[in-house]
Amino acid sequence: MSFKDKGIDAPEGLTTGDFTLRPILAADAEADYAAVMESRDYLRSWEQSSWPEDDFTVEANRADLEKLERRHANRETFTYTVTDPAGAECLGCVYVVAPDARMFTQARITPVGDRRWEEYEAAVYFWVRRSRLATGTDRALLDALRAWFAKDWGLPSPLIVTNEQFAQQVEMIEGAGLRLRFEIAEPDKPGRYLAYE
Repeated sequence: MSFKDKGIDAPEGLTTGDFTLRPILAADAEADYAAVMESRDYLRSWEQSSWPEDDFTVEANRADLEKLERRHANRETFTYTVTDPAGAECLGCVYVVAPDARMFTQARITPVGDRRWEEYEAAVYFWVRRSRLATGTDRALLDALRAWFAKDWGLPSPLIVTNEQFAQQVEMIEGAGLRLRFEIAEPDKPGRYLAYE
């Protein structure tokens, strides 16, 4: 069931002193590409795939963003670009996925504790470009997302999901006091995804 079917609308965005979030557009292809390619080594671990390949192009990225833009407009999955306050540099991306999306229905989801997957209305993935990790932008983004979902989305406890192989993000999420609720094993992927609340 899509967010549209559930009657969930996405806010237009979020602005803080450190960054701006707004729905991603195909027109963001070049700025997004620069962030993706700078961060490709850890994105491959995060995705558990060869994406982005070394020969990935701006044109291929634009095609990906066209799909994301369309899915956002159709309220299937919401994707936001994260930029600096001036909108000049892409700092990363945020993806908001319905818990009954195909990627989850095909996965083996194991609870850690007594929570049930069906209790949640959103799973949130995010990444920050490599050059911004040392400045704590990822933690600032996580803190802003938690407040934003409670205030503007009316979803006080979305799941925050990362990959166990992305040790830096796992450590940052756990350092923020979130608790592991689920382990997610997707078919044909060697590592698990970890969902926190």
